[in-house]
Amino acid sequence: MPIMTCPASALTGIGIIDMVTNGQAQFACIEAFAKRYSSLAVHTGMDLSVEAEAFGCGVKFSAHEVPTVNQRVMAGAEDIDSLTVPAVGSGRTAEYLRAGRLVRQAISDRPVLGGCIGPFSLAGRLMDTNALMLALIKHVPAVHALLEKCTTFLIDYAKSFKADGLDGIIVAEPMAGLLAPERCEIFSSRYVARLVDAVQDQGFSVILHNCGRTTRLVGSMAGTGARGLHFGNAVNMCDIAPQIPADRLFLGNIDPVGILRQASPEDVARSVTQLLEDMQAYPNFVLSTGCDIPPGTPLENIDAFFQALNRFNGIP
Repeated sequence: MPIMTCPASALTGIGIIDMVTNGQAQFACIEAFAKRYSSLAVHTGMDLSVEAEAFGCGVKFSAHEVPTVNQRVMAGAEDIDSLTVPAVGSGRTAEYLRAGRLVRQAISDRPVLGGCIGPFSLAGRLMDTNALMLALIKHVPAVHALLEKCTTFLIDYAKSFKADGLDGIIVAEPMAGLLAPERCEIFSSRYVARLVDAVQDQGFSVILHNCGRTTRLVGSMAGTGARGLHFGNAVNMCDIAPQIPADRLFLGNIDPVGILRQASPEDVARSVTQLLEDMQAYPNFVLSTGCDIPPGTPLENIDAFFQALNRFNGIP
């Protein structure tokens, strides 16, 4: 289950800006990939600027890259009290929800997942990152107040995906990779756990993604209760796998840039085969990418990813 939406422009002719601003266009990209590849699930685009924009952040759009936050709504902890929690549907969240609804209506042969940012990573986009890290030391109550507001919004957003009939959500919390284990537990995992508790049940699953250096954070990530844990290529999956509870899925972690975008199809196949061989002892492992596949990735390389998986599994 690679994390992929942006490269579908090669199949559809839809540009990145249209894909991230128009739910119908995003749906067309997702549907095109679903027809071409038999992935375990399909998902809405991974765009970590959407929720911050709903809070009022400025966003930079590009025809060649995913959007990025370029204007914060808070300079420091002193601005947290005045921050207003937006309604779900504000900004482009309405378009991402629309994309999820359209995918759910059109695709019934596999699970459909929404996506959102994690609480600590959202906080890091609302406030200057250096100011937030300093506030973890000097203004702890204020940071918790900010995380409360972020979590309130993200729970409502996840509930909207669930109400639209989706099967789960990928929660991307990469900034938690900057934290030591005890701080990850306090400032990220406890808040993610509240989101999990609010929406996860037999029919709706949460997958927690962290593409940082998470080897020492696996216990904290697992403690959130998320049914799946998704890891980036900053870690060696051989170090991660022994830490995963047997009742959880874990996913990862082919390098989306160095391998999928920049290497040859032969290199992609070698990397996929090696990872599958390394993970043979773990039936709860799911092959994926370390993060979202960037725009401009050759379709031949994504083809090679799935072809190597099929060869390994003995599928013609």
